[in-house]
Amino acid sequence: MLAVDTGVVEEWLSEFKTLPEASISSYATSLKDKTALISSLYKVIQEPQSELLEPVCHQLFEFYRSGEEQLLRFTLQFLPELMWCYLAVSASRDLQSSGCIEALLLGVYNLEIVDKEGHNKVLSFTIPSLSKPSVYHEPSSIGSMALTEGALSQHGLSRVVYSGPHPQREMLTAQNRFEVLTFLLLCYNAALSYMPAMSLQSLCQISSRICVCGYPRQQVRKYKGVNSRIPVSSEFMVQMLTGIYYAFYNGEWDLARKAMDDVLYRAQLELYPEPLLVANAIKASLPQGAMKSSKEGTRCIQVEITPTSSRISRNAVTSMSIRGHRWKRREQPENGSDATELGNFIIPEISVTSVAGERTGNGEKSRALAENDVQHLQGVQETATEPKTDSKGLPEIRRQKSVRKMMEDGINSSGRVQF
Repeated sequence: MLAVDTGVVEEWLSEFKTLPEASISSYATSLKDKTALISSLYKVIQEPQSELLEPVCHQLFEFYRSGEEQLLRFTLQFLPELMWCYLAVSASRDLQSSGCIEALLLGVYNLEIVDKEGHNKVLSFTIPSLSKPSVYHEPSSIGSMALTEGALSQHGLSRVVYSGPHPQREMLTAQNRFEVLTFLLLCYNAALSYMPAMSLQSLCQISSRICVCGYPRQQVRKYKGVNSRIPVSSEFMVQMLTGIYYAFYNGEWDLARKAMDDVLYRAQLELYPEPLLVANAIKASLPQGAMKSSKEGTRCIQVEITPTSSRISRNAVTSMSIRGHRWKRREQPENGSDATELGNFIIPEISVTSVAGERTGNGEKSRALAENDVQHLQGVQETATEPKTDSKGLPEIRRQKSVRKMMEDGINSSGRVQF
């Protein structure tokens, strides 16, 4: 480590101790632009024997528990590198040199598992349904989904996955090591959009190192330092893939591609189904060419959305088409064969244009038709004038008037039949 880097770190350690309370917010905002300081802190963390490692870990923990959002994110960006240093030292069985790093990781973990009141937090995650569109897919692009009884019963239901409550830990052991590290990596992934490029590069590099150390691929990657295998859990590898997937589309294509291949290599050796599924899904969704995104632009995952179009066919059955079909009067060759429904009344359809057959003298046929229709409508009126619960009997009066009008129209129209 150069003397220049040592001087930058020492100045940073003394600057925060003398900082007044009112200036913490502006100081936290300016930290993300100090690239020389961030690079020097990485060098301190990468040297377990450095004298500055312990005060640096202590100040990073002070940043995290200060409550200032910018200071919290400043500490989070070093989390992948801190994890790698702790795992590398644990693999070499030199636990004494990693005491300050272990204390920092445990401190962050114990702060994250409780809320502001000190109660254990329970995290919830909603799994999206494929039957509903999202920014990642449209149901029409998946194919025809059969409307079975089981599919209809599951439509609209959201599956929620809960994580926690997590117990507090006083020390890291072989049994709880990856439980703590997986949760810390989950907290890191929750703030991925705020992580600088150097932090994403560190995440991809340590993912490759953790997965290939002690295996034949380590010679291909030319990684030096740790030659023993580092045990990993399936959940920890899934969290690594989450960060790698984000790095693909935010300017770190080459490192992310190498890291994903190494994670997939280790998942195949360990026969872990979850990271195998996630890694293969990411690999299948990647574009053919390398994605180049601006470092200063909006960071996002590019997805292909089906262009919007009219979803209603011209022949679709709608409320308007049903209403038009319901009230459409069709001519029939015989009288009184069909009926249309109006409210509670059944209105007979009288055909006056398709009169055929033998002539009847002196209008006998028209008079018989009118008398039959009058008797039928009188029966309908008697049935429809039952007492209702509506106020003041207004619907009954309205129905009686409409029936009387139809009787008059029917009688007059039938009387005007010409032969």
